[in-house]
Amino acid sequence: MILEMKVPSPGESITEVEIATWLVQDGDYVEKDQAIAEVDSDKATLELPAEVSGIITLKAEEGDAVAVGEVVCLIDTSAAKPEGDAPAKEDKKEEAPEPKAEAPKAAAPAAEKTYASGTASPAAKKILAEKGIDAASIVGTGKAGRVTKDDAIQAKPSMGTPTGGSRGESRSKLSMLRRKVAERLVSVKNETAMLTTFNEVDMSPIFALRNEHKEAFKAKHGVGLGFMSFFTLAVVRALEMYPAVNSMMDGKEMISYDFCDISIAVSGPKGLMVPVIRNAENLTFRGVEAEVKRLALRARDGQITVDEMTGGTFTITNGGVFGSMLSTPIINPPQSGILGMHNIVERPVAVDGQVVIRPIMYVALSYDHRIIDGKESVGFLVAVKEALENPQEFLMNNDVKKALEL
Repeated sequence: MILEMKVPSPGESITEVEIATWLVQDGDYVEKDQAIAEVDSDKATLELPAEVSGIITLKAEEGDAVAVGEVVCLIDTSAAKPEGDAPAKEDKKEEAPEPKAEAPKAAAPAAEKTYASGTASPAAKKILAEKGIDAASIVGTGKAGRVTKDDAIQAKPSMGTPTGGSRGESRSKLSMLRRKVAERLVSVKNETAMLTTFNEVDMSPIFALRNEHKEAFKAKHGVGLGFMSFFTLAVVRALEMYPAVNSMMDGKEMISYDFCDISIAVSGPKGLMVPVIRNAENLTFRGVEAEVKRLALRARDGQITVDEMTGGTFTITNGGVFGSMLSTPIINPPQSGILGMHNIVERPVAVDGQVVIRPIMYVALSYDHRIIDGKESVGFLVAVKEALENPQEFLMNNDVKKALEL
């Protein structure tokens, strides 16, 4: 029996995927539920498992765009499993036969040397003069090596002083995910009235809390007490104070939400991914840290699903992990706001009339000015700042151990 394997729907609104990598070769014996391919959608990279066991026949090439429901391979379920399983694609390069050396070709007879050899035609001379290129540096393709007009048109001037270094280049096709992200980023710049407001946060109080409780927190909960829980809960508080920032536009209407689904931008093997922490307003420090760790590991291992990245009412992105001091993050559509975290640097600041050194982080809020006014955007960021600089009062209700569930 021959089974036609069709592309399943990765999620709502996705009609097409791209075959990123075949993990098996044509003619391999595959087991049921074995991963046979990685497919890119415009939201995530997913594995395609074999529906049955048998000999596989591939019907699509790597890089092909295929519609949801289209046949991508055949599996012959009546075929017996061969002695020794077929190797996975990782060994494909090692097992590929050595390319056969081409038979030596007889050298072409040297062209007869004439007055035209290495010289340029009048039209070519004019073009080369305009480009500032010496005709002697061009290999002519005309009769007897003469430099033709076409040779002159295609000739490129030398860029800078020749050093003998490599000047190679390479091209690679962008994945469907990265192409879609690129399209969305451009559309955000073109279709929203995006502005960014900035502030700075003294991270000393958070440093002190973490230093005092991080060991006990990790021992009890199995996750570290990082910065993301403080920032996520500070954002949740600020969103409740300024609900317009937790809204988005839909045509001529504004949709506001009574829940906080916080998207967390993480770097995955296929590019930027934005998994969502659902109902973050109901989570504790432990709950946020556990969910951030779970989603980050799934994104890193390429196991994140479309559903886990769908939705979200506000985004947090942390360029500080790469050393960024300051940036203007781009809104994650159709959301209306995104908070950018940055690196923490010891800076001199004035406290009670004295100059002291404190760990300072610059934070940025990019927002859609069509529905969020300056008063709301600035107020939101100030609310985030005050919660981070006084987490015991604003995030822990003055009971640190209870908040951390210690």
